[in-house]
Amino acid sequence: MNDDSDSTRALTVIDGHSHIASTHFTPLSFLEGVAENIEVKLRASGYPVAKIRIVDQFLRELCDHQGDAQVAAMDRAGVNRSVLLLPDFSFALPDTPLNIEEMFNEHRDILLRHPGRFEVFAGVDPRWGRDGLELFIRGVEEYGFSGLKLYPPCGYQANDPLLTPFYEYCNAHRLPVLLHIGPTSPVLSFAQAQAMWVDEPARRYRDTPFILAHGAVNDQAQCIQLCKYRPNVYLDVSGAQHAIDARGNAASLKTLFDSEINHKIIFGTDWPINNHEVINKRLHAFILDPAQGISHHEASLIFAANMQRLLDRSPMHAQ
Repeated sequence: MNDDSDSTRALTVIDGHSHIASTHFTPLSFLEGVAENIEVKLRASGYPVAKIRIVDQFLRELCDHQGDAQVAAMDRAGVNRSVLLLPDFSFALPDTPLNIEEMFNEHRDILLRHPGRFEVFAGVDPRWGRDGLELFIRGVEEYGFSGLKLYPPCGYQANDPLLTPFYEYCNAHRLPVLLHIGPTSPVLSFAQAQAMWVDEPARRYRDTPFILAHGAVNDQAQCIQLCKYRPNVYLDVSGAQHAIDARGNAASLKTLFDSEINHKIIFGTDWPINNHEVINKRLHAFILDPAQGISHHEASLIFAANMQRLLDRSPMHAQ
């Protein structure tokens, strides 16, 4: 997340995609799946490391339960605010120490602990039904949460009828809905996380901004198409750090920024997954590189104004 460049610090920065680095909210089975992929890659590269050692490293890093270290990292990087995403893994991966209601309470406390530094998009699995909807409404109306976070790899699609009451509430209050797009931990299914499942709800709920998380690099062609032709669809660049090589080249991101949707692109780091200084500097530098043809105004939209515009649309956020 760190970046000390004057050009970045001159801009307001909202990290539109982050998470609290805490085992309170991340299932152990999710981490074990990620570790298994890393183990396979390292072993093939001649660096055999046991999966348990990788998991142990994750557990050592995921101890920032109240967001204090994250705020310190934001200060070093010149990030003004971060959107905290709270996925609900309850049905697919229930091995977390807290249930989803307790996670809501913890995120409320984090907002109170760090006033003005965070927004929360709260995750609710639609299979909770009325109980889940009531919890989400409480999060918005009593806790000050700002949007809905959906994680389709847990076993549902963006056009699932069970989501109708959630979308209706978000539409009535002009709240953003952010959905994971593309692959994730291998312990989950990838099939439900395709961008085009968002097309129908985006057409039906025109006052709801839909944000395609990781849309800069996952399902890119479909994400660009949706952003270009659906007025209420956006994408974020979280995960794009890994598309940029050491020389600062990234053909896929060049395609993205040449697609005339810079007014729809949202900056995001996916903290703490991408918490390494070098790769985050590459992303900042790529966006600000004059060779990419991104104007200062467009950069200001990407780094903060696009997300701020979505947050400002909610009457409750303006209170």
